[in-house]
Amino acid sequence: MNTTQTQAAEKTTGSAIETDNRLDQYLTFLLAGEEYGIDILRVQEIRGWSGATPIPNMPDFILGVMNLRGTVVPVIDLRKYLKLESIPFGKTTVVIVARITDADEQSERTMGIVVDAVSEVHNIASTDMKPAPEFGGALNTDAIKGLATRDEKMLIILEIDALMNNGVEQILNASEQE
Repeated sequence: MNTTQTQAAEKTTGSAIETDNRLDQYLTFLLAGEEYGIDILRVQEIRGWSGATPIPNMPDFILGVMNLRGTVVPVIDLRKYLKLESIPFGKTTVVIVARITDADEQSERTMGIVVDAVSEVHNIASTDMKPAPEFGGALNTDAIKGLATRDEKMLIILEIDALMNNGVEQILNASEQE
């Protein structure tokens, strides 16, 4: 191997190591006492809960729509969508406005996701992310990007596109075509 090839190999190896150890930022939020996170680059804004305009014949987890500076944005109650116990919305209830890419990665949609409270932004190295456990096919874990531990607390990092494309996107597309 000549000097140029050796330097190229070192650069490739070095960048591979840097890629594996890169820090990604996740906005974390609370839902039923657990802390979840989504990629902060998908978050457009965070708004206090001020209601949504209901749309008839929608599943109960779709609260309706809100007007976001002239754009109609569907609002999803993440508690109901994940089949968690419902609680009344309070002072800490917020809507995370996120950009969701469809399953074919052809288009992007803005959605509001109602959560109990926003927690903080965490920097998590990809090497600190553990894969979701397998449940023997009984549960689809595609929507879980991984698990990370911060201050002895487990963070469930969601793959927001997979989560929203697993049912929500189809319902919204069908309602738009009617």
